[in-house]
Parts: sequence; C-alpha cells; structure tokens
Amino acid sequence: MNRTFSRRRDRLLVYQAMREEKIAFSRRTKCPFCGTESSDLEWNRRLWVCPRCSFHTPVGAYYRLANILDPGSFQELEEGLSPADPLSFPGYPAKLAGLEEETGLKDAAVAALGKIEGRKAVFAVLDSRFLMGSMGTAVGEKVTRAAEYAARKKLPLIIFSASGGARMQEGIFSLMQMAKTAAAIQRFQRGGGLYISCFTHPTTGGVTASFASLGDFLLSEPGALIGFAGPRVIEQTIKEQLPKGFQRAEYLLSHGFLDRIVPRSEWRAVLSQLLALHEKGGRI
Repeated sequence: MNRTFSRRRDRLLVYQAMREEKIAFSRRTKCPFCGTESSDLEWNRRLWVCPRCSFHTPVGAYYRLANILDPGSFQELEEGLSPADPLSFPGYPAKLAGLEEETGLKDAAVAALGKIEGRKAVFAVLDSRFLMGSMGTAVGEKVTRAAEYAARKKLPLIIFSASGGARMQEGIFSLMQMAKTAAAIQRFQRGGGLYISCFTHPTTGGVTASFASLGDFLLSEPGALIGFAGPRVIEQTIKEQLPKGFQRAEYLLSHGFLDRIVPRSEWRAVLSQLLALHEKGGRI
C-alpha cells in the first residue's frame, strides 16, 4: 500500500514538473540588452543570464542567496527593519507599502547568516526591485548591523551591491548612510575581518562611493555598470564622449579597479575558494 502510494506520488511530482516546464517554455522574456526573446525555462536554467548574449539581468536578493548558500543554512538577520519617513515625503509610505506587497521585502536589502560549502559568513544583498536598490536609512542601518554582527562573531562579510544610489525621499538622512556604512566597514576591517564586495548591475551613486568600494576583494558580474554618476550625466558635464565600455565591469577590471569578473554560475565556487583561503590563513 505504501509502495503504491509512493509510486503515485512520484508520478504526480514528475507530472507537475513537466507541466511547470511546459508553462515556462511557453512564456518568453526579452533580453533588455540584445532584444532577443527566449523562453523563461531557458532563462531560469541559466540563472537569468541571457541565453543569447550572456547579459546578466538583475535578480532578487533571496533568489541570489538561494543559488549561493548551502541548502538549509540561510538565517535572516534584522528581518523586521523597515524604512522611516523622516521628511514626510508625499506618497512615500504608500509607495513603500506597495513595494513590500509586490516584492515581499521591507526594504532594498536582505542581511543573512549562511554557509558556503560549510563555511560561515555574513551576507548583505541589495535588491534593485525595491526603489532601484537605493540606500535609505534602513538599508544603511542593515548594512551597518551586518558588519557589526560579522565583527562580533568573527565571520567574513560578503555584500552584493545593486543600487541607483541615495534615496531622494529621505534626503540628507540617506546621504548620511554613506559615512555610517563606510565607518562600520573600517571598524570591521581594522579588527581583522575579511570583506568581499560583489558588484552587480547596476551599482552607482552613494553605494559605490561608500561601502561597495571598500572591499578587501572587489568582484563583479560581467557587464555590470559601476560608477557614481551615469555616463550620460558625465558626458553632458564634461562635454566629451566617453571611452567605449566606460564604467562597465570589463573596463574597470582592465584599469585596476576590480580584482575579478565572476559569471553568475561561478559565484558559489569563487566565494568558497576565497573563504577557504581566509580560513586557512587564520589558522597559521
């Protein structure tokens, strides 16, 4: 009886998987870079990297962590931290409520404790779906607390950045997060902590000008836009045409800003290697 039930359950699971794949194959998504349409099944199998041109589309914070961390090791930190409205900005609370319902996030950052191949680390991941990953008071506080937690537990800190910069709805309070997060990272590093900063597309503004650029290792996904002001603003300001590929990860790697470009499918292996080297060095 139990074996019969087990066989039926297995067939049901196979049927459900086939049905989901059929649905995914019927849906198509256009690449924002090359414009080619591919099935969602192809996109999903490639971790939302374009099957045609390999453009790395932005992904959510939980999705990114799910593809990097050991199964069952995820433990969210500061889950209840939510943004304030210090300026009583018109429509801001309603905007925040709508984004929380749409994304399941309270703000644009997720902090977590997790393991990669058995090695513990503290993570902070920015999510561009929430107000373009902009850094307001809650995001700055979450990054700061992640660094402080890593310092207390003597664990490495890994941050994935994806941001449009400071959050205009919080004005000067948003800009203050640049100094706060940079100071937290400095204290962490002075205590001997390892900080790995990972850039994703796009990382700009105050995030680039603060904690994102302070890593012991600076890594990036291919093609990521990394900078302070955008290329169009710079060209309009200096009245000159910028070099080809300016502010893209490959350009920054060739000019010494980045240590390595890491395709999305290789993040787990690369981070595991760095954590292993750090762990070994700590025992010598």
